[in-house]
Amino acid sequence: MEFTDRILKCVDCGAEFVFTVGEQIFFHDKEFKNDPKHCKQCKAKRATGGSRVRPETRTTCSQCGEATTVPFKPTQGRPVLCRSCFKQQKTPAQPLPEPSAQPAKDSELVPG
Repeated sequence: MEFTDRILKCVDCGAEFVFTVGEQIFFHDKEFKNDPKHCKQCKAKRATGGSRVRPETRTTCSQCGEATTVPFKPTQGRPVLCRSCFKQQKTPAQPLPEPSAQPAKDSELVPG
């Protein structure tokens, strides 16, 4: 199979970038089915997290009535809490009971 440099278009920024022969051979060896969709700059941005903007929605806290914003779109019928009410509602995890040090007797075992 013979490879030649190909020009592709980035789906994020729309810039054209070169899909080199070496990259194509790498994709072929790894049995990747799809061509790359992002230029190197956009791929680097995505790898470092970039600037993801979360949509903030203004709403009212169901518990205290304060105006607040949340990083999601509230659904009908579910309570929405402000940060302070949410923190108050979270309870620390209860420690698990310690297993007894004595082995169980045969008469205490339940057949199952």
